[in-house]
Amino acid sequence: MQTVSVYRVAMAHPADVSGVLALLDEEVLKAEDIVAILGKTEGNGCVNDFTRGYATMAFSNALASRLAMSPDEVQQRIAFVMSGGTEGVMSPHATIFARKDVTDAEEVGEKRLAIGVAFTRDFLPEELGRTIMVTETAAAVREAMRQAGIDDPADVHFVQIKTPLLTAERVDDAHRRGQTVATEDTYKSMGYARGASALGVAVALGEIGAGDVSDDDILHDWALSSSVASTSAGIELLGNEIILMGNSAKSISPYLIGHAVMRDAIDAAAVRDALRQVRIRLEDGDVVAEDYERIVNVLAKAEADPTGRVRGRRHIMLDDSDINSTRHARGVVNGVIASIVGDPMIYVSGGAEHQGPAGGGPVAVIAHV
Repeated sequence: MQTVSVYRVAMAHPADVSGVLALLDEEVLKAEDIVAILGKTEGNGCVNDFTRGYATMAFSNALASRLAMSPDEVQQRIAFVMSGGTEGVMSPHATIFARKDVTDAEEVGEKRLAIGVAFTRDFLPEELGRTIMVTETAAAVREAMRQAGIDDPADVHFVQIKTPLLTAERVDDAHRRGQTVATEDTYKSMGYARGASALGVAVALGEIGAGDVSDDDILHDWALSSSVASTSAGIELLGNEIILMGNSAKSISPYLIGHAVMRDAIDAAAVRDALRQVRIRLEDGDVVAEDYERIVNVLAKAEADPTGRVRGRRHIMLDDSDINSTRHARGVVNGVIASIVGDPMIYVSGGAEHQGPAGGGPVAVIAHV
């Protein structure tokens, strides 16, 4: 059996680790139990967003002394998934996941929140955004399921992945070795890596068959997708880091997780559906005051609809040369969810290629029982 703890802490800047240190100093949390930290940092969320690596460095340095190991060893032990971009009213924060095994524990009578963490090997530049990335990610997702004690893919409700991207240097490295890359556009490489990783989740959970994906399908066949994948790309790593969340009969944690799929960026009905799955009560469409404190966090994906329209109305997110479309989308989806739960400090990641339907994406809620 396992028990899981989840804590959400505000961040005053990308290197602000005071929230997690306070939990450790107050002995609410033990450093050795931390398995993952999921952060929203206030960078641009694009190729040159160094707030992600800055935050990872700050957290790993802070935890190194608590764990009596080097920062590099901390990063091999804990999955640091930092997602850049807190547009609109989204508030920078980190969600800390802790897990420990328990013995002689009685079952609680229902499946509760369980966490699995896994890492792929480092990818070569020519592998990003291609089927080898799908295959390697699928294997790591299965390992995360095993860790979480989840046998039924239907019990998996959110799979957060941090994936690498291509830089000019990495593209040049591939060319020097006589290799090609999925794209030479470093920004587009983020989409390719996110999409291939999401399809790896879909393969692992049986949402699509392993033989259903080819290199040509990635970022082209939008019928192929996962309803629970959430992938984010960054310059600060070379392999995929995976945080799998679901409900398991082998967990006695005091939390539940549920999810739904937003069909577009303003699908508030899906948000309410996910809230109801974890028994959060609503009144006139909003969370009732008594249940507000039960919500640990809301996790969602966002993207600009590739058709250029939302419910028949034209949008210009894809035509704005000043602000990238993923930044627009994050701000919109955060605003929709925040208006329902009454809190802008929620996790919304941009770029939902193969993560739910085109223009939409999964939304999950973690709540205290």
